[in-house]
Amino acid sequence: VQEKKIFMVQGPYPTIRRLLRARGWVERKLPNMGRQLEQHQPLHSPWLPTEDEKEEEEQCNEDPNGIHDLMSYLVRDRVPNFIWANHLSAVDPQLLEQDHVVNHYARVGAFTTKEGLCLSLQNLPWIEQADPNTFFPRCYRLGTTDEREAFIDDFRLTAARSLLKLALEEVGDRLMRAEQPPGSDKGPGWHSSHVSHPMPSTAGPGSPLYPRLVEEALEICEQHLGVLRHQDIDRSTPFPCRTCIDWNRFLQDYYCVAHEGAGLVLSGAQRERCQDLLRRLAEQLPQFSMEGKLNVWILKPGAESQGRGKAGESGGHTQAPYRGGVPPSLCPCSPGIICATQLEEVLRLARGCTAPSVQEGKWVVQKYLEQLLTIFGTKFDIRQWFVVTDWKPLTVWFYGDCYLRFCSRPFSLHCLERARHLCNVSVQKWYKTSPDQDPRVPPDRVWSSKQFQAYLAWLGQAGAWHQVIVPGMKAAILNALRSAQDQVGFRKSSFELYGADFLIGEDCQPWLLEINSCPTMSPSSAVTRRLCANVQRDTLRLVLDRKDNPTCSIGAFELIYKE
Repeated sequence: VQEKKIFMVQGPYPTIRRLLRARGWVERKLPNMGRQLEQHQPLHSPWLPTEDEKEEEEQCNEDPNGIHDLMSYLVRDRVPNFIWANHLSAVDPQLLEQDHVVNHYARVGAFTTKEGLCLSLQNLPWIEQADPNTFFPRCYRLGTTDEREAFIDDFRLTAARSLLKLALEEVGDRLMRAEQPPGSDKGPGWHSSHVSHPMPSTAGPGSPLYPRLVEEALEICEQHLGVLRHQDIDRSTPFPCRTCIDWNRFLQDYYCVAHEGAGLVLSGAQRERCQDLLRRLAEQLPQFSMEGKLNVWILKPGAESQGRGKAGESGGHTQAPYRGGVPPSLCPCSPGIICATQLEEVLRLARGCTAPSVQEGKWVVQKYLEQLLTIFGTKFDIRQWFVVTDWKPLTVWFYGDCYLRFCSRPFSLHCLERARHLCNVSVQKWYKTSPDQDPRVPPDRVWSSKQFQAYLAWLGQAGAWHQVIVPGMKAAILNALRSAQDQVGFRKSSFELYGADFLIGEDCQPWLLEINSCPTMSPSSAVTRRLCANVQRDTLRLVLDRKDNPTCSIGAFELIYKE
């Protein structure tokens, strides 16, 4: 007590508990843990333990003689000096003293919810000389009239660009077929494992060819290019979408070409215009290379984080889950993440959800990364940890180890089921590995960053990890934090461990998807069992041991920013 070594842990964190006890700390247990020697009130505990937490605690019963229970009873009236909890709501701030250490800050939803991150990064150009479009897929809050209109404009313009790409692709395919001698087909090489191929054209002699469609798309893109060249930072210049064009008819025709294989008529002059126009648009649009040709968008509940409540697929794709069925949180009728390729579908889904937490005002829609790097034809994302130990001055520590999470089915933009597109363990655990999955994808669907670096070297991109991906992840994290810095509830002696999720483009550029407060530490594989234990160990070194010994080891943490 005199040494101020009383701690409290809420949630499935046996590693934290074990490491603190090894340091000589005494745990003040919650009422639902261990033997309750006496009914006493916790510091503040509005939560109920989940089944996972109960299981973790049962597996971690290292107190067969009741010694820790007895010591907990003796400090039952003391406020813990160190608190590690799932939620800040577990802590009554009025009972905290200045030197009490807590693993959460207040009001971090400004960057740990999808809506908060979307809004904060919109303000980044006013705070830093940085463009969020270079690392964060463009995102709109559908509950805001201006942003809903901006999304509609963006969807239409992206459709026009996509149509020009499809037209050039179709011409290229025809030329290739004409020039290729019979019997010269080559088998798929190693490189085909990480390239997503478009739908082959099914246009036959009787298919509609939409002769005016390419010309309309060219006119739209030329007008847009003119706007981009004179666009102010506040983006108040009107888009060319608000013209006399029949957008409903244009989009319906585009859908036929992009998703049903209808053909296009493209003259030689139009081909040259397409190539020149797309080249100039690529110079103006940072996300041009990742947006693809099918105009896929992803609809997300704005208040969600940590991959919870993710669900749904559009276009009628269904699949049979295992282990007794999909839980209610993953049913298509539940709030969750939904991929969509039609404007009307996005707006209808946002309006149609009646769940209080995800009514239209809480939906965000984000451009889906179509041109992404896959591993053996499978989508993956990266979970990257970092710690903030101070907000004034902002102090950020980046963790040197991270891990990859794979989907359970091969990547395809023509089948938008969650098993192919949502990498979260909380989603993928409900699906068996697909029979058509490449056998080189790990059975537990997790890789370490070291394995990924070896794969990049195999692709001939050995320098991409240290030269492109890691610097890009660091920059994206810092920009997100700086954009939300003024909104976070600051408190000395607090800290927070976060998990940022990234996708990697075909050019190896990282794209930030979201930042999770309280990232899971429950191991789902041999890789995460090791890494999760290490990051918890190193976090305690950083926030506790370093106070008394500034030169102590902090493991894989690296200070990347201090104001």
